[in-house]
Amino acid sequence: MLPQIKTLDEYRQQYQASVDDPQQFWANIGAHFNWQRKWDKVLDWNFQDPSIKWYDGAQLNITENCLDRHLPARADQVAIIWEPNDPKEAARHITYGELHASVQRFANVLLNNGVKKGDRVCIYLPMIPEAAVAMLACARIGAVHSVVFAGFSAQSISDRVNDSGCRMIITADGFYRGEKKFELKGIVAAALQSTPTIEKCIVFNHRNLPVKMEAGRDLWWHEEWQKADAENKAATVEAEDPLFILYTSGSTGKPKGVLHTTAGYMVFAAYTFKNVFQYQEGEVFCCTADIGWVTGHSYIVYGPLLNGATTIMFEGVPTYPDHGRFWELIDKHKVNIFYTAPTAIRSLQAFGEDIFADKDLSSLRVLGSVGEPINEEAWHWYHDNVGKGKCPIVDTWWQTETGGVMISPLAGITPLKPAFATLPLPGVELLLVDEKGNEIKGNGVEGNLCIRHPWPGMARSVYGDHPRFKQTYFSTYPGLYFTGDGCRRDEDGYYRITGRVDDVINVSGHRIGTGELEDAISMHGEVIESAVVAYPHDVKGQAIYAYVICDKHIENKDVLYKDIRDHVTQVIGAFARPDKIQIVPGLPRTRSGKIMRRILRKIAEGDTGNLGDTSTLIDPSVVDTIKAEAIH
Repeated sequence: MLPQIKTLDEYRQQYQASVDDPQQFWANIGAHFNWQRKWDKVLDWNFQDPSIKWYDGAQLNITENCLDRHLPARADQVAIIWEPNDPKEAARHITYGELHASVQRFANVLLNNGVKKGDRVCIYLPMIPEAAVAMLACARIGAVHSVVFAGFSAQSISDRVNDSGCRMIITADGFYRGEKKFELKGIVAAALQSTPTIEKCIVFNHRNLPVKMEAGRDLWWHEEWQKADAENKAATVEAEDPLFILYTSGSTGKPKGVLHTTAGYMVFAAYTFKNVFQYQEGEVFCCTADIGWVTGHSYIVYGPLLNGATTIMFEGVPTYPDHGRFWELIDKHKVNIFYTAPTAIRSLQAFGEDIFADKDLSSLRVLGSVGEPINEEAWHWYHDNVGKGKCPIVDTWWQTETGGVMISPLAGITPLKPAFATLPLPGVELLLVDEKGNEIKGNGVEGNLCIRHPWPGMARSVYGDHPRFKQTYFSTYPGLYFTGDGCRRDEDGYYRITGRVDDVINVSGHRIGTGELEDAISMHGEVIESAVVAYPHDVKGQAIYAYVICDKHIENKDVLYKDIRDHVTQVIGAFARPDKIQIVPGLPRTRSGKIMRRILRKIAEGDTGNLGDTSTLIDPSVVDTIKAEAIH
C-alpha cells in the first residue's frame, strides 16, 4: 500500500523531506510498486536540454501494477462502474478479474493486427469501459496510446494521427451525449482520407448505428475479440519508454503532442490520487472528466486502478435527463469522492437548490474541482449544497504536462480557503518570478508560476519536436519550468492561480490556443485576418471573442458568423466555436506589427474606460472604431 499523509504536521515533514532529498523521497514511494527490474538511479536531469529521467534502468509494466498485482485480493472487487448516458439503461460493473481478462484479450487483438511495442495507437471512443481497456491493452504490449477527445473534428483527428504517426485507430459506431447523437465512425472515415500511416481501424459496436466499413482496413471489435487468445504476458517496458501522447493547445497554431513516459507517471498518478483525495479502502471514486483529457487518464484510469479503487466512468452530461443527474449518480452508486469541473458546478448552480430536495448525498466524503480555478461563489455553492457543509473541497491545479495534481489541499488535512489551490504536493518546488525571471520571495505577492525541480509525473517532450518542448516550457526562464500561469501567494503562503499569461483560452476546462483558433477562422474565404481573445463568462469561465477583418463589405453578417462558427467546429470541434464575432476594419498594431491583445481583451470585457497608452499604435483610430462597435 502506498504511504498516505495523515496530518498537517506530517505533510510539512514529508514536503521538507521531498525538497531536501528528492531522490530518497521518491525512492521510498517507488518501493511500493512491482518492478520487473529495479532502477539504477532514481533521477538524472537538467532543464537546459531539457532531459529528465526518473527510475532510469528500471523495467516494469504499468498494467501489472494496475491489474495483476491486485488479483489475489481484489479479483471480485469492482474496478469500473459504467454509468450510461440514459439512466434507464443498466449500469455495468466490471471487476478487477474481468478487467484483467479483457485487457489481456484486447492486447492480443492489437498484436494480431500488427501493433508492436513503440507503435502509436489513436483511441477515439466515447466514455465507455472499452476506452479504458484499449488504453491498458496498449500499455500491456508497450504500444503508445494517443487518446483524442470524442468531440474533436475529423480534421483534428487527422492532424493528431499524422503528427504521431499512428498505425491504428480504435473507435465506435457512435454514442449519445444527452439527446445529441455523435456518429464517430463517420468522423473517423473522413479523417482517414488523409492519414497514410493508419493501417487498421477497429470499431466497437456501441449503439448499433449504421456504419460503412472499408474492407481490409476496418474491423469489428467483437469479431477480432473472438479470434484472440485469452492470456497475454505483459511486455517488459523501460522506465523511460513512452506510455502516452496527449495533445494540448499552445499559443501557436499546431497542437502539442505532450509525451509522458511510464515509471515516473505511474508513481506520481498513484501517489497524488491517494493523498489528494485521501482515498480509503473500499471507496467509490467518481471523476466526471472525459478520458480524452489528462484528468481522465490520471484520475479515471491510472490513478484509481493503481490504488485498487473502484472508479466510475460516466457517459452522459450533468443536465440529462434533468439537472439532477450528477446527484442521482452519487446516490445510486454511493459515491464517496466526487471530482468535477467549475464549469459544471456553475451551470448547475443556475438551476437553484430545489433539485437537492430529494437527494441524500450522505455517501460523499470528499469533493474535488479540476480544469480551471474555481470562483468563490461556486465554491460555496458546491460546499453547502453538494457537500452539505461537511465535505472538504480539494481545489486542484495541474496541467496535461504535469501528469498529476501539483497544488491542492489534502482532503480533511489542509485548512481550506475558498478559491485557493492552497499548497504544493510533496516533490513540487514552486516559485514566483517577475517578467525578468527574478524570484519574488515572501508572501502577499503575485508573479509568474514556475517550478524549480523535476517531479516524476512531468512530461518528457513534445512528440517529434523536442526543441518546441524546450522553447515552450524552459526558455522563458532558463533553469526553470514555466507553467504559463500567473499566480498569487497570499499572506498565509497559499497559492491561487490567476490565469494564463500566454495566449491560451480556457473554455469549460478545455485549453484552446489562440493561434489554433485564428488559423481555423482565417481559413474562411472572406476572412483576411483574425485575432481571438478571451472574456469572462459566468458558466464557462472564459468565452471566445473573435475580431475578423474581411476582404469586402459583408451584407449579411449573420451568415458569415454562422459560417465561421461551423468552420471552427469542422476544423477543431464544437467546443471551440467563438461566442462573439466582430468584423473590424483593422487590428491595433504596434509599429513592429505586433497586435496589442491587451486592448482587444479590455474591449471584449467591456472595460473601455482605460485602454492604456495607444500612442505606439500605427493607427490609434482603429481602437475607437472597434470600441464603438463592440458586442456586449
